[in-house]
Amino acid sequence: MDLDLRKVRYFVAVADLLHFGRAAQTLHIAQPVLSRQIRSLEQDIGLELLARNRRSVALTAAGRQFLHDARELLASAQAARHRMYRAAGGESQLTVGFGWGMTVAAITAEFAARHLEVTVDVRQLAPGTEAEAVLRGAVDVAFVRAPVPRDGIELTPLGSEDLVAVLPAGHRLAAAPALTGADLAGEPLLRRAGGVQSVVRGEASLMRAAWSAGPVEEELEMVARGCGITLLPQSAAAFYTRPGVRYVPLLDLAPQEICLARAATDRSDLTASFVRTAEAAGWAGARPAEAAGWAGARMPAPA
Repeated sequence: MDLDLRKVRYFVAVADLLHFGRAAQTLHIAQPVLSRQIRSLEQDIGLELLARNRRSVALTAAGRQFLHDARELLASAQAARHRMYRAAGGESQLTVGFGWGMTVAAITAEFAARHLEVTVDVRQLAPGTEAEAVLRGAVDVAFVRAPVPRDGIELTPLGSEDLVAVLPAGHRLAAAPALTGADLAGEPLLRRAGGVQSVVRGEASLMRAAWSAGPVEEELEMVARGCGITLLPQSAAAFYTRPGVRYVPLLDLAPQEICLARAATDRSDLTASFVRTAEAAGWAGARPAEAAGWAGARMPAPA
């Protein structure tokens, strides 16, 4: 089945407004033309996407599913267009994404100094959206903390960083020079969705807390109030300094890997140059990739 992206775009406009007249005005086309294009799309697909009568328009079950897929399809098409233009030298702009608690100014500044003709934009990404932002072209590359979804993504390791326990300032272990996972057994453990998720029961429960995503500020407030403990990577702990909490190094947990993510289909020289710059610089304060068992190799997305 071949889909006409113009028809797909028309469908999304109608589905968003559930009104053919207003959608036609938004698209700057006549309403009868829009109606014919939607019927043609339904014929192409072989399913009814919109249930309509003289009074209302509603999405069918197939229409609701197609709306979700249509948005991704249009975003992917736009991302592909952006990457093609950049690969052909038609665009001199690079957008760099980064997650919570990350400082990427040194790497982006070094790249910008070497590519004076390129405009480098940076964009903070919501937790858990980094890979999606790369795939839909919202950013060209993104600094991420593993693990991240791998489909369609190529990851370049930059190093790894140790984890620290985040304790209330008055906690019995707050003055310890370092801790192990066993020292924290039975402690109430916060997750970044908020609230007490569980208690510490071995390394697995601690690593789940380390992998969960923001909002960090709310969680630190809960730690300061004595509601529980959590974990942060070292660089994030340095970023989020605040009274009422203490950061204590953890000695026996696996470090958290820092990677640079790019679309596996992105072959532009501009992106490749930024990857090389980031590789050469590494992640400030992190262990080198080889020390974390990366062997300095890129990690392509699995087939």
